[in-house]
Amino acid sequence: MPAHRHGNSVIRQPLWSRCSLMGFDLNRHWQEPSPWVHPTLHAVKQLIVQLSQDPKMGLEFYIDVHAHSTMMNGFMYGNVFEEEERVQRQAVFPRLLCQNAPDFSFSNTSFNHDVVKAGTGRRFLGGLLDDMSYCYTLEVSFYSYMAAGSTAPVPYTEDTYMKLGRNVARTFLDYYRHNNFIDDNKPQIPNHINTTEVLSQGRLGNGTGNKKTSGCERGAERKNLGLKD
Repeated sequence: MPAHRHGNSVIRQPLWSRCSLMGFDLNRHWQEPSPWVHPTLHAVKQLIVQLSQDPKMGLEFYIDVHAHSTMMNGFMYGNVFEEEERVQRQAVFPRLLCQNAPDFSFSNTSFNHDVVKAGTGRRFLGGLLDDMSYCYTLEVSFYSYMAAGSTAPVPYTEDTYMKLGRNVARTFLDYYRHNNFIDDNKPQIPNHINTTEVLSQGRLGNGTGNKKTSGCERGAERKNLGLKD
């Protein structure tokens, strides 16, 4: 890996690529993937379309996972919709994740419809699937995260990456109200996910409730440089 000297420190920058062996950025070709040039995308897209059209199966969540090279913490990208109610529903999952994961930043989570992102899985499937499906990109820093109340970044390790994965799974338990599978005395979300009520609850981080919400506006409040999903 290449090394760069900064003052008396040497910063080692990992060298790897998101491109396929043929040189294509696979997260820019979801609209019309080629079975020959983009065989993995083509196969996954066919499977997702098949699941979405099966009334017995359906597809509620699509989350692709990326490493981010310039920002700290974990955060999400979501889509923009005209229906306000759908916009609010889409914000529920990342807000719940923010309550479960000390390294996840809701303040760095953004919902956009940039033209340059039209070929990403999150953007394309957000327009393809029905309005009860949720499509996100989960970005996680290559390097470190800033926990609530901390002034020093904490380097990511294999264990902390795994812990974030477990907290994503925990958030699904919260979302589907299966908290009884874990015993940590966590409060459950309402019996019926009324998005207006959920988003207005202090514990979901709108700043109007108890101080437990402060963690959702944690760390990495930096200018978003080179955002890429």
